[in-house]
Amino acid sequence: MARMLDKYNNEVRPALMTKYGLKNTLAAPRLNKIVVSMGVSVATDNKERLASAGEDMATVTGQKPATTKAKKSVSGFHLRQGMAIGQKVTLRGKRMYEFLDRLISIAMPRIRDFRGLPAQGFDGKGNYNMGLAEQTVFPEIAADKLQFPQGMNIAFVIVNSDNEKSFELLKAFGMPFRRPSSDGRTED
Repeated sequence: MARMLDKYNNEVRPALMTKYGLKNTLAAPRLNKIVVSMGVSVATDNKERLASAGEDMATVTGQKPATTKAKKSVSGFHLRQGMAIGQKVTLRGKRMYEFLDRLISIAMPRIRDFRGLPAQGFDGKGNYNMGLAEQTVFPEIAADKLQFPQGMNIAFVIVNSDNEKSFELLKAFGMPFRRPSSDGRTED
């Protein structure tokens, strides 16, 4: 069993149920899926960059990515409808919890000048979005062999939740959020 899944079942879920007065275990907030995506803006000119981003994403997530295509044509960006412009992976189950574990315990401590994640990444429905500047924070990616540094977006989809419950869930998993300063705002 994945370490984070075991932690959720034995520590996080019972604590959240007690805190919010929930009687049913299925009513507790839980992580439904993690969506990792890379928008490769130069893929319109260089198809090699899209393939390289897909290989790196497959290495990091352990799952083959799906290619995303443009929904509309935008002449200012030399973009036509249906052109490949990114890569995306949806993680669920055991792979999701293993990715979460590696993200929190290995990748985030490797981010240069990291002061914590902003608490403003919630969307009002309990989902959380964060971005990484480049994929080299994951130890699976060899920085010396990397052809193109590429950023990625990570979306945490949480069910049975709102922003407050999702914040508590992710904090219980060990997600390093910024501490609020004395005037109530988060530190920058």
